This record gives sequence, C-alpha cells and structure tokens, in this order.
Amino acid sequence: MIKTTDLTKSYGKARGVTGLTLHVPEGSCFGFIGPNGAGKSTTIRTILGLVAPTSGGAAVMGLDCVRDRTAILAQVGYMPSEAMFYPEMRVSEVIRLSAELRKRDCRAEAAALCQALELDARKKIRELSLGNRKKVSIVCAMQHRPRLYVLDEPTSGLDPLVQRAFWSQVEERRREGATVFLSSHVLYEVQRYCDRAAIIREGRLVAEGTTAELDIENRFFDYYEGRLTK
Repeated sequence: MIKTTDLTKSYGKARGVTGLTLHVPEGSCFGFIGPNGAGKSTTIRTILGLVAPTSGGAAVMGLDCVRDRTAILAQVGYMPSEAMFYPEMRVSEVIRLSAELRKRDCRAEAAALCQALELDARKKIRELSLGNRKKVSIVCAMQHRPRLYVLDEPTSGLDPLVQRAFWSQVEERRREGATVFLSSHVLYEVQRYCDRAAIIREGRLVAEGTTAELDIENRFFDYYEGRLTK
C-alpha cells in the first residue's frame, strides 16, 4: 500500500529523513514512532507528494509520490499534525469543502462522525479548542471512507473519551479492509492498536516489525538508544 525506497529529504544542513525504506502492507495498521523532530511529519509529507524528496522515492497505492501527487491526495484520508483552517468558517463549511474537493457527497457520514466525536458543526473554527479543531481534521480525513488513512499524531490534544471514539472509528474502517498509517509518540496506543510499527530516530529507521515482535511499550528505549536492533 505504501512503499519507500532509500527516501531522503533534507533541508540544507537541517535533518529531515535519510535513506528510509519502508513497506506498509495493505490492510495493516502501521505505527510510525519517534519523538518530536525525529522526521515523522517530513516522511508523511514526502510520501504524499506535499514536498519533493531529495533522493529516493515512494509509492502510495502504486502511484508515484511526485508524478501522481494529485491522484494520491484525492484518494487518501490525510490528517496533518496541525489543524489549520480559516478561523471565520463554520465547521460544517470546512467539512463540506473537504468533501467537495473530492467530488463526494459525504453528508451522512460527516454527520455520523460529528455525532460520534461530539463535534458541534455549527460553530466557527475560531470558537474551537485545539481538541475540537483536531476533531474537524478527523472528520475531513474519514468522511469519504478511503482505502488508505495517513494520520499524523491523530490523538494529540484529544481527551481520553474522544481518543476512544477515534479508535473505534479506526477499527471499524479496518474491519472493512482499510489501511492505516499513523505517526505517534504515544507508545501504548501503537502497541494496542497497530499490528506493525517502525521506529525513527534523527531521520533514520532504527527498527521495524510487528508490534508483538518489537514489544514497543517495554523496549522502545532499547531500540531508540541502539541497544537492540530489529
């Protein structure tokens, strides 16, 4: 579903991603783990074609991340790490615009998601807390029920009850055969909900495998500090 080959993205002398080779199988829930600044968001933006790789490449659903950028973005449910919307727009307007960009009628699905997440679609973006703005991003990413979800720190800023509602939606879509690729620095949620994971440190892959093999909650720092390899 997602494949990268020696993917590198640099910003001058600044660290981005270096030589990253990953395979996210179709139907999996794949956790991409690392602290802030490790290269998670850079990887996601590069595989979606939002920034061009310095070298190497990536394919999403068989589509090239540079040549087929528009087609990838139209088919993927992407949730960026920061929820940035026009502050004077109403939640309902943002959600409707997101659906219209994909030429889809998602009104019923959007309403169900708003209800599940307890999101008031009548409010303006400027009236929302960080957590509620994240809910808007979740609805925009999920309402068209894509085959692939790419979610960057999706539970950051969400309270525990909303996190539970979010994961319920993810699991429902996985039962339908969807693939989920998500970045996180929350070890327990990756261990609990993902079947495969990779750990990134300073832009480089340090471990990859099933979550059962990696035992992330107990061994993350061993991998991260180089005492274990996988």
